[in-house]
Amino acid sequence: MNLKKVVTWLVVAFVVFYVIQAPEQSAQLVRNAGTALGDAASSLAQFVGSLV
Repeated sequence: MNLKKVVTWLVVAFVVFYVIQAPEQSAQLVRNAGTALGDAASSLAQFVGSLV
């Protein structure tokens, strides 16, 4: 088994453990990430719109 697979499985296991141990914080983290991605998309759309 190569190192990349081992590291991938360790990351997946850590994420599952974190979600099980702290579901509220996990949900807030996902909400924050979604908000950040939405803000970035909005800013990019505004930038592209200003070019036209």
